[in-house]
Amino acid sequence: MAQTRIIIADDHPLFRAALRQTIETHFGDAQIDEAGDIESLTSLLDKDRDCDLVLLDLAMPGVRGFSGLLLVRAQYPDIPIMIVSASDDQQTMSRSIDLGASGFLPKSTNADAIQSSMKTVLDGGIWVPDGFTFDDAQAEIAEYTKRLSTLTPQQVRVLMMLSDGLMNKQIAYELSVSEATVKAHVSAILQKLNVDSRTQAVIVASKLEQGQIEAVAGA
Repeated sequence: MAQTRIIIADDHPLFRAALRQTIETHFGDAQIDEAGDIESLTSLLDKDRDCDLVLLDLAMPGVRGFSGLLLVRAQYPDIPIMIVSASDDQQTMSRSIDLGASGFLPKSTNADAIQSSMKTVLDGGIWVPDGFTFDDAQAEIAEYTKRLSTLTPQQVRVLMMLSDGLMNKQIAYELSVSEATVKAHVSAILQKLNVDSRTQAVIVASKLEQGQIEAVAGA
């Protein structure tokens, strides 16, 4: 059987070390890689897409709100992602699962539950903490979440750069593409998010950074 490969993506070295130790205790034969930011994570996956599970923090360099989950989910759709986060409120957990995560692991979870959660996801299931219940999202929220999940990796990047106030020419430079390509991405983003202007798209990006999907849908 092929060796299980797990990537821990978190910007806190001490937490990565503690999580690695827990994984090694229960999954001794696993190959464990570490990434401290989103660029390091995508670099690891670009070099070798054969990965069984990504443990992804919602808050680390290069990630804003749910944008990291959207980016990895879009770029590597076949790799299960489990969110590992200190923000473990019901809304954050629900939206993470809605946007394609295979599980949500609060950072306060004990070692036995970590083992159980990872085994569930590695076996193809979805794991959430005891007591968690999927909320009945309003129709517009569910539809908005669905639209967000259709963004390509490059469109997620462009959306985040729009929120930083970058113009098309600047985005083109940062992504090493033509300005016409950026314009095409912006048009696609507006269409997918069902908004009429860059300003509205920036509002979407701002709320996305804060994890406030409900706020955007309501607006």
